[in-house]
Amino acid sequence: MATTNDLKNGMVLKLENQLWQVVEFQHVKPGKGPAFVRTKLRHVESGKNVDKTFNAGTKVETATVDRRTMQYLYNDGSNYVFMDTGTYEQTEVDPDIVGNAKNFMLENTEAIVATNEGRVLFVELPASVELTVTYTEPGVVGDSATGRTKPATVETGHEIQVPLFVEQGERIKVDTRDSSYLGRVKG
Repeated sequence: MATTNDLKNGMVLKLENQLWQVVEFQHVKPGKGPAFVRTKLRHVESGKNVDKTFNAGTKVETATVDRRTMQYLYNDGSNYVFMDTGTYEQTEVDPDIVGNAKNFMLENTEAIVATNEGRVLFVELPASVELTVTYTEPGVVGDSATGRTKPATVETGHEIQVPLFVEQGERIKVDTRDSSYLGRVKG
């Protein structure tokens, strides 16, 4: 049990028997009236965001979330299989829980797998990953200064927008939060 004064980004709360992750919070002390805490919460299972306001000091139930670094091994056709890097214990994760992370996961990719009471809640990847472009149309000479983009398929099968100068076979850095191109990988 905690109070709204103890809130931190990433904390998971149990409200009305559902799990909500704190995305943002702000303590507000108006000139008149009592202080309150304005929060943006993300439903752990559906990913839906809601805004909720609490009175300052209100007791809220926190959920114990175990975050472990795991290595993605393979997709067995119906589930994604992860291995705990410390205990070598394997965990199967439903594709709905993996969500968009599947677009950036290659075999042996490390990810944070969060569980609550033995149930997998979500899979969290690093902010960016390095992937190889497996297919893209060739760029036209002289078009690189325009800032235009073209579609490119990366080695996971996911398609992203890249600048015209990016060629097939190049390694690029991709933002896992919004699928945006971050740059070429040197070396």
